[in-house]
Amino acid sequence: MNFDFPDELKQLRDTAREFLVEHCPSTLTRKALESTDKVDRALWREIGEMGWLSAAIPEAYGGLGLGHLSVCVLAEEMGRAIAPLPYSSSVYMAAEALLLYGSEQQKHSYLPRLATGQAIGTLAFVETAGPSNPASFDTRFVDGRLTGTKVVVPDGDIADFAIVAVRSLEEGPSLCIADLGDAGVTRSIRPTIDPSRGHATIRFDRAPAEPLPTAKGATAFQHLIDRAAVMMAFEQLGVAMAALEMACDYARGRYAFGRPIGSFQAIKHKLVDVYISTELARSNCYWGAWALESGSSELAVAAAASRVAACDAGWTATRENIQTHGGMGFTWEMDCHLFYRRARLQALALGSAREWKRRLVGALCARESVATPADIAA
Repeated sequence: MNFDFPDELKQLRDTAREFLVEHCPSTLTRKALESTDKVDRALWREIGEMGWLSAAIPEAYGGLGLGHLSVCVLAEEMGRAIAPLPYSSSVYMAAEALLLYGSEQQKHSYLPRLATGQAIGTLAFVETAGPSNPASFDTRFVDGRLTGTKVVVPDGDIADFAIVAVRSLEEGPSLCIADLGDAGVTRSIRPTIDPSRGHATIRFDRAPAEPLPTAKGATAFQHLIDRAAVMMAFEQLGVAMAALEMACDYARGRYAFGRPIGSFQAIKHKLVDVYISTELARSNCYWGAWALESGSSELAVAAAASRVAACDAGWTATRENIQTHGGMGFTWEMDCHLFYRRARLQALALGSAREWKRRLVGALCARESVATPADIAA
């Protein structure tokens, strides 16, 4: 079985990397980090015109219909550039939810605007710390109205609409769509470790909304999260690879005692460990991409494995990048902290690494029809 990407997607990756190097340097991320205006709207529209926002959206809804492998390729490059753009919110989450569960009317209404960058979407599901399950949510959808509060909503400060996870009772609606400009919706900025990506707390007070008709019950929500997790893992992989390359470049050019510091065992052995971590993450991400594109029953396991490996690679690579740079690595002027911030933020998106480890163990036990550690303890 060949898990590699086809040549046309490798060309897309090269094109995306060249474009982002030129148009999305770290100075843009720093600008977003220090400003209340988190998104370069002109850049967002430009990548929309290039088809990056519509890669997985079918042509019938204004997209290119290239499939999810193209999104995985682009996600990795977004991670490399630590782009301060709402790509994950609009593409992995909002667009994916509409493609999976939206009505034809909803798809024709929202997807063309997402495809061109005219609208920004997001997924609002977190209410408290810990695993997210629609059966335990307090947010309610009754008679076409939403009531509840969602915290740390990614890009919730700038999104035009949100896919909102609501309490699922007797296989009733688990996902609704709400215009964030409507009456009954209030937003407040939520600070995070990476201010270059905005987050907000959103309160719904009988705000008008409509259900995604085929999103029934907790299973539908978890399936959406699994699909988004694979694409997010590729973005995490991009961050890790960029941090590793940054550390290696510095280790080659920084001399001590007449030699590059990369020649010392304390540095090179550490960077080899980072390389192993990133390659393990890449292997799992490729497995996840295959499961996502093929619609495999392995998706739940592959998504969890991708997510766990990518979280570990992002943490290891960005931490050791700072350490390799020594005292300079801790300073504001160096870019090391930008990658560290993004990696830590991504590790909490869609659920923490600990939660994904539990899901991986549970999925593996279910596949092998054995009891989970929690069942045994009980």
